[in-house]
Amino acid sequence: MPNVPLLPAGSAALLVQLTDSHLFAEAQGKLLGMTTRDSLQRVIELVAAEQPQIDLILATGDLSQDGTAESYQAFDAMTQAFDVPKRWFAGNHDETQVMQAVTRGKDLMSPVVDIGSWRVTLLDSSVSGSVPGFLADDQLQLLAQALSEAPDRHHLVCLHHHPVSIDCQWMEPIGLRNPNALFDLLERFPQAKAVLWGHIHQDFDQTHKGLRMLASPSTCIQFKPRSEGFALDELAPGYRWLRLLPDGGLETGVSRVKDFEFTPDFTAEGY
Repeated sequence: MPNVPLLPAGSAALLVQLTDSHLFAEAQGKLLGMTTRDSLQRVIELVAAEQPQIDLILATGDLSQDGTAESYQAFDAMTQAFDVPKRWFAGNHDETQVMQAVTRGKDLMSPVVDIGSWRVTLLDSSVSGSVPGFLADDQLQLLAQALSEAPDRHHLVCLHHHPVSIDCQWMEPIGLRNPNALFDLLERFPQAKAVLWGHIHQDFDQTHKGLRMLASPSTCIQFKPRSEGFALDELAPGYRWLRLLPDGGLETGVSRVKDFEFTPDFTAEGY
């Protein structure tokens, strides 16, 4: 199922998650007052300064705000700063068919990756025309096959939408609509260790049913945690790094751009 393993078994692997970049076709396109290509560039520079040895970059959805080929081409060009394997999948703002057309002939959207002693499975929870997410039968079958075929590997499962409550009232209805299907499947496979997602534009690190639950800051605007209605945070853009250890352990952290000047549009009622 996967391509050639990126690292031999027994090696620790360093992953970087870039999520929710919301790029536009126009280079100066802004989301709630923030020029998203500029903020992504600042995060890329931060990653380059802090992570000299990256084994895999994950772009976990909403690469684009407008779903244009130009926005995906820009993301691809900007991340060429890292000469390492990369994988993408769609979020609710993305256009999957456009992504696939832009990445044709590349392995950017290959959904299963073996790296070190781990397998990383990338699921498409996007639904065309919908903000909430859903894992269709083909995605659940993909995950079941990926888990079944690699019982001796530790597994990291990635998707765009949050499958658990993040204690943020306005985001409760726009997460994954069928989380029980995901967790019922994962409970059958003790080698599953963690679930990683984007969408929520904030740091999240908890445990659910024995699995590490992780989400990350956006490379652009940030959503205020534990808010009842839509609300922006003043925190700077950032990224998450993950070190996948041979024994199934996982070390991770979040880093944010320093000295980032931005005045968010706090009057905004959505994005």
